[in-house]
Amino acid sequence: MKIRTLSGPLPQPRYQRCNECDTLFILPELLNRQSAYCPRCNAQVEKGHEWSLTRLTSLAVAMLLLMPFAFFQPLISIRLLGTRIDANLMEGIWQMTQQGHPITASMVAFCTIGAPVTLAGSILYLYLGERLGMNLKPVLLMLDRLKEWVMLDIYLIGMAVACIKVKEYADINVGMALVAYLAVTVLATLTLIHINVEQLWQRFYPQPKAKGPPSTLQLCLSCNFTGHADARGRCPRCHVVIRPRRRQSLQKTWAALIASTVLLLPANLLPISVIYANGQRMEDTIFSGVVSLASSGNMPIAAIVFIASVLVPFTKVIVLLTLLLSIHFKTQHSLKTRIRLLRVITWIGRWSMLDLFVISLMMSLVNRDQLLSFTMGPAAFYFGAAVILTLLAVHWLDSRLIWDAHATGNAEYTD
Repeated sequence: MKIRTLSGPLPQPRYQRCNECDTLFILPELLNRQSAYCPRCNAQVEKGHEWSLTRLTSLAVAMLLLMPFAFFQPLISIRLLGTRIDANLMEGIWQMTQQGHPITASMVAFCTIGAPVTLAGSILYLYLGERLGMNLKPVLLMLDRLKEWVMLDIYLIGMAVACIKVKEYADINVGMALVAYLAVTVLATLTLIHINVEQLWQRFYPQPKAKGPPSTLQLCLSCNFTGHADARGRCPRCHVVIRPRRRQSLQKTWAALIASTVLLLPANLLPISVIYANGQRMEDTIFSGVVSLASSGNMPIAAIVFIASVLVPFTKVIVLLTLLLSIHFKTQHSLKTRIRLLRVITWIGRWSMLDLFVISLMMSLVNRDQLLSFTMGPAAFYFGAAVILTLLAVHWLDSRLIWDAHATGNAEYTD
């Protein structure tokens, strides 16, 4: 059979720019569970259709109902010198604040309470806001940035490390709230895996396909919309100003990297925890704490703490320094390797908060009212600040600057 005429207009192709290398390509219609990847750097550009907003809202409601039990009820308890001591998430944060470390306590509070509550509340806001005609754009913009700050799973590992440290001094029992905490962690993880922010943007604020020369299309880094800016230079979907590259990306990344490098020195040289036992003061740096765990026969836990607290922070600094120098000197080799390294440090960076979570739990388990007491050392603040700064440095670095050094126009780059 021959087709002689077409009864309707041909479908207009949907153009998309990659948010990691700025490649322009035609994005096909995705089927359920399909994902689209950039043909040049293999970055995930768009996920297939994920869980519906109704299902995500049910998870959010379940999390909000379980959070009071998970955060304020005892997770673990010990029997020390005949006295039972219960530890919960909020108690450790309160002990940090009481002992004069409110900034460090706020770091722990945001990653373990603030970010999960905001995640669940944002999804509930989207569900109700759609029906009430409310402005959903600020919440959608926040959701995509919130994922790396929800650290309930890391706090769970910190709980295991704290139990191993305390078992030398006291008997440990599991609290009833641990079940609720595990449920919240599982629900939050499922939500982060299955939420599709791009799909939500298209549902609430659908945009017509951009017209005009494809080469003039620009990418909005805030909502990943590819199109033309409006008369005021803003994205027509999220109303954030569209710029060719992230504003002052290199300057902000360099500043955060230098500051974090300086802070890592006292963080590793000063004591991060202080234990008073039988009238003796025992100080532990990050490295000596790892050695203590290893010498007591807990090699797997010692390896986890070493990787999270020593290896990851310094690896992030070295990788960021390498990437920044390669951008400044316009290095034209190992493009894919550099992009992979950036993705790796983006994924592993959050695990460096493990030590602060362990300290928070230890301070709630072993307090100053006992003959055995635990307090936070001066290195904890420097370490927490260095971790936060490295997370911000990775976020501020515009990966498209790595590809700008190559003006060949070739779509395939090999190492």
